[in-house]
Amino acid sequence: MNPVIDAQQLAGSPLDAIDAEVFGTHFNRSPFKIGHQLVEHPLFALPRLIELAQQLPASRVEYNAGNLPISQDPTSTPLNGLSIAETIRRIEECQSWMVLKNVELDDDYRDLLDECLDAIKPYSEAVAPGMTRREAFIFITSPGSVTPFHIDPENNFLLQIRGEKEVYLFDSQDRTVLSERDIEGFYAGAHRNLVYQEAFAGRGQRFELVPGEGLHFPVIAPHWVKNGPMVSISFSITFRTESSDTLAALYRLNAQLRRWHLRPRAVGTSPWIDALKLGIVKNARRLKHRLLRGK
Repeated sequence: MNPVIDAQQLAGSPLDAIDAEVFGTHFNRSPFKIGHQLVEHPLFALPRLIELAQQLPASRVEYNAGNLPISQDPTSTPLNGLSIAETIRRIEECQSWMVLKNVELDDDYRDLLDECLDAIKPYSEAVAPGMTRREAFIFITSPGSVTPFHIDPENNFLLQIRGEKEVYLFDSQDRTVLSERDIEGFYAGAHRNLVYQEAFAGRGQRFELVPGEGLHFPVIAPHWVKNGPMVSISFSITFRTESSDTLAALYRLNAQLRRWHLRPRAVGTSPWIDALKLGIVKNARRLKHRLLRGK
């Protein structure tokens, strides 16, 4: 299907190909591609990325060796022995993986994020209203680097700027791949990385991303990524919605109930139980707010 472009809606936007019908049927359910015009954008030149990395708080820059297995214990991820700036300068040969988090802290990148998400919002609001918590991440990776198997809490569009990569994406509803306990643990604070099994291989979808293409990742859809033979730069634009916040609240409550040695009903299996749980969460928040105000 050829992309359906709403010329008026996308006029002046860095995004140039969104299929409205596919967006409506696939958003936060299944992955799909969009197009963009950021390939030559000056904000993704290596000198500008070095400047950005040095300006961001240290907690917002994560980098390590890139020759990792698909399943990686986050407590033993090897470092590359280089500084942040040196990692970016030598990214072609230093076998590294780097992510610059919350780049919207920089005014230029925040403006670019808003340009992109302002174009997406009319489509997403029709399916999942309440776009909140706009965030952006930039991935800079050496040839052949691997991003281990993991999940993320946001609606994500990964825009490929430079180089190529293979993305292996799995259904967030496939409990063979992603268990209720995995999700509960993640929302309760566990690391994003998951254990990958070779039996999963036939259950996912493989996507090749080249410059000018973007891929939608549904919330908590498990995935791992392998870089192509060249340096890769990707711009990840993310946001939450009312439905993703609800999902997070339900799984956090289930994790708490399980710590109390209860056996909570899986999220999504009973709408009225989910509604009851949400009521409990909202009342607990109101009580906490009142107690804090009373201090």
